[in-house]
Amino acid sequence: MTLEQFFKENPVVALGFSGGVDSSYLLYAALRYGANVKAYFVKTAFQPEFELRDARNVAAHIGAKMTVLEMDVLSNAQVAANPDNRCYFCKTAIFGMLRDAARAEGIPLIIDGTNASDDAADRPGMKALAELSVRSPLRECDITKAEVRRLSKEAGLPTWDKPAYACLATRIPSGRTITKELLQRVEQAEEVLFALGFSDFRVRVSGEAAKLQFPPEQMLKLFEKRQDVVKKLKPYFQEIVLDLQGRNEGVV
Repeated sequence: MTLEQFFKENPVVALGFSGGVDSSYLLYAALRYGANVKAYFVKTAFQPEFELRDARNVAAHIGAKMTVLEMDVLSNAQVAANPDNRCYFCKTAIFGMLRDAARAEGIPLIIDGTNASDDAADRPGMKALAELSVRSPLRECDITKAEVRRLSKEAGLPTWDKPAYACLATRIPSGRTITKELLQRVEQAEEVLFALGFSDFRVRVSGEAAKLQFPPEQMLKLFEKRQDVVKKLKPYFQEIVLDLQGRNEGVV
């Protein structure tokens, strides 16, 4: 199956939209192939503010409608407890809200940006999507992440080289209760590093420390700015440590 065939068979859809590489290309493709598509961005404490700004900008670039749904995801005790399968409970809550909003507007099908490179065995959230009958056109059409980037570049989408960005909850180790205050500290620390010119990094919580993970090619730059990094992160974490193994591509 091709995306064109998918959208001819499913001409009215609601898209769980993040403004990332995959969902942005899927939104573009849906419009290109004549589908009546509505993008929904579900805003929770797990998304930093720049993600919402990016999503709005991309939707405007594509010429698509986008609706923002607000959710207090931490009011869900199973999500806040942060078990190993937290993503299952989170996706169930988020796409359940999206499903209800779509049904209220008469939209029969929900889709998401899961691609053929995503390993279902490693992603509890995919179980939730299956239970809610959410379909993943990129995966069904065997389109990989690399192909999504290539097609996005050809289409002139600004997201074609956007680094992957997992939700803020992934910065907190499983089993540690997630609080809004802890998420805000992580978000503010990452904003500092973005402002200093870094990209595709992670600030992970390790006890009371911030464990910084950078791609290997940014390590030299980090050492050059070490004092500035430590000074500006101190308001958010008592300790700042560096993971010398660096950030591995593909790890959330």
